Amino acid sequence: MNIAIQGIRFRRAAGVVVTTGAVLASGALYAAPAQAAAPVPSVVAKGGFVTNNANGKTLYTKLGDTRRATGSTTKIMTAKVVLAQKNLNLNATVTIQKAYSDYIVSKNASSARLIVGDKVTVRQLLYGLMLPSGCDAAYALADKFGTGKTRAARVKSFIGKMNADAKKLGLKNTHFDSFDGIGNGKNYSTPRDLTKIASGAMKNATFRSIVKTKKYTAKTKTKTGGTRTMAPWVNTNTLLNSYSGTLGVKTGSGPTAKYCLVFAATRKGKTVVGTVLASSSAAQREKDAKALMNYAFSKI
Repeated sequence: MNIAIQGIRFRRAAGVVVTTGAVLASGALYAAPAQAAAPVPSVVAKGGFVTNNANGKTLYTKLGDTRRATGSTTKIMTAKVVLAQKNLNLNATVTIQKAYSDYIVSKNASSARLIVGDKVTVRQLLYGLMLPSGCDAAYALADKFGTGKTRAARVKSFIGKMNADAKKLGLKNTHFDSFDGIGNGKNYSTPRDLTKIASGAMKNATFRSIVKTKKYTAKTKTKTGGTRTMAPWVNTNTLLNSYSGTLGVKTGSGPTAKYCLVFAATRKGKTVVGTVLASSSAAQREKDAKALMNYAFSKI
């Protein structure tokens, strides 16, 4: 008898639960189930890292602290060092030397196609550095902002400033032995470190303006005092055309570095910054970056 009564009570209680659930589902007290977190993306790049720029929280990492060659993503630090100079005059001019032209030829390096003898402003050199990834522009900036009596000494001094900045940021897995990423085996960083460098660089308004520019046409002064209109410099960062909210930052490639991309984007007031290193192609590094940004935005 007691067993039967208990069974009836249990069935009635279950009915109450079901009924209550139905009421909650139809009323204001209903709470929607939490959405499942986006699956962690699989990327081809050997290293990756993404952070929430607002608080530095890590949103994704794949061998984020493994040292790798960085290619022209090195130029983020080049620009950062230039823009940190005291009393910087962006309109100051630099005369393009034959050494800069000879360098890009000898290294088969990416070029802003600067003309020997032309006077180019520091601002223009920064655009030539970051958009077409001009190693000639990088050389000119290192020569201009390093200290010393010889060009070699000035370049060495400038690279020293790059390493000093990395040390100041507490980056223990970063070292530069070049101003453009074409190093001698001791130019390396990590996805985490490069992301931190980029995040710091993005605090500068001039840097932000440059890296989000898709195309820029410089007008330089020739040796005879005339004006030369350069062929437009087109940004190698194709995310600017293909991913909504992209803010920059810089591509990189090389025989050892493979295909790299440091990126930043903002959506609904949220900004993420990240890096992929050693992807398999230019198209794949872009695909990797998009996957990581989509995942990062789903987490903040």
